[in-house]
Amino acid sequence: MSRYRGPKLRKIRSLGTLPGLTRKDPANQNPPGEHGGRWHRRRSSTYRLQLTEKQKIRFNYGLSEKQLRRYYSKATSMKGETGHNLLQQIERRLDNVVARGGFTRSIPAARQLVTHGHVTVNGRKLDIPSYSVRVGDVISLKEKSRKLKVIEDNITEGSGIGVPAFLDVDPSARKIIMKALPSREDVPLDVDERMVVEFYSK
Repeated sequence: MSRYRGPKLRKIRSLGTLPGLTRKDPANQNPPGEHGGRWHRRRSSTYRLQLTEKQKIRFNYGLSEKQLRRYYSKATSMKGETGHNLLQQIERRLDNVVARGGFTRSIPAARQLVTHGHVTVNGRKLDIPSYSVRVGDVISLKEKSRKLKVIEDNITEGSGIGVPAFLDVDPSARKIIMKALPSREDVPLDVDERMVVEFYSK
């Protein structure tokens, strides 16, 4: 299944808050029709609950099903808890790090910034959003990109997802350093990763 490109608020209404997808608040939008939301009163099966948790990760980080399965497969071969390993890998994606550093309002916006060649890693241009940032890596904006209005507005307003403890950010220098690996507490998404592991382990 390819990456979702449809209405973002529709996903938020069905899955809950997705801080990486958009900063829009569904509470400010028109409510669904009189029959809208009636399915929420149905008793959810274990499979449905697991699927919902899996979809939260997919849509929050903008991943295809194939990408998420690949991250899960790698997480199972790593030491430690599979769920934590899964989230840690995804949090290390370059597009996520750029967004978490406050340069953009969302992960999709950060992905666009990366693919358009505005971002460098350790001084070299890198336009691969899925690049796994390592401890010690320095993420910067190219000299010509540092004064982009969208960047200046986001940094001034502090409108990013929220800078986590594993990043050291210097807004004036347009620089982000990964100083540690992400911990479970650094993940802003309200998700039960154990259910995601159960979903894929069947």
